[in-house]
Amino acid sequence: MNTKMKTSTGYTACLLVALTLFSLAVSAQSTPTYGIKGGLNVSNFYVEDIDDKNARLGFHAGLYGQLFATGFFALQPEINFSTRGNEVISDGLFDQKTRFNLNYIDVPVLAVFKVGDKLEFHAGVYGAYLVGASIKSEGDLGEWFDELNRDNFESFDYGFSGGLGLNFGAIQVGARYNLGLVEIAKSDQARMVLGDSKNSLGQLYIAFRLNEN
Repeated sequence: MNTKMKTSTGYTACLLVALTLFSLAVSAQSTPTYGIKGGLNVSNFYVEDIDDKNARLGFHAGLYGQLFATGFFALQPEINFSTRGNEVISDGLFDQKTRFNLNYIDVPVLAVFKVGDKLEFHAGVYGAYLVGASIKSEGDLGEWFDELNRDNFESFDYGFSGGLGLNFGAIQVGARYNLGLVEIAKSDQARMVLGDSKNSLGQLYIAFRLNEN
């Protein structure tokens, strides 16, 4: 199975999971809650091993809802603006530092497992659309990599998402990790720098519920 077929199959599987969860939410007879959220992003690229070397600090902000809610379970869809990227440092024949700044619209769909009123565990999938990309480089090759733009990267990303949240009344603080499954480089020029890299993203956030259960 080639890379394109794997990507298509994986995207279809994640989409089917998301549609199934949304269908359950629509059919549920419960009053949804909704709110706003935002916080810190710590992003990186990975091929096989995941580490925090050359990570990029950024942010995310958006809206969330909780549907199909019971005392121990809920379905949580979100829509967020989210930054990703990292800094690639090459030393050897040529010394070059390149900063990748990628901006996405993320749509996570998460199953929420509640432990009492205070603690929640989140697990699910996300889909993301690339809305912007900028690259800054300096070194022996000058600004050659600055020619890379949004067209050099895959427009869609998807993957797994999981984390936990602590509730303090209408406020929740939490942490989440997103593991991308799509190779983000699209053009040969981008692959020369990034190879088979995928997105890796850690998040710390605060959320404010805007209505009562």
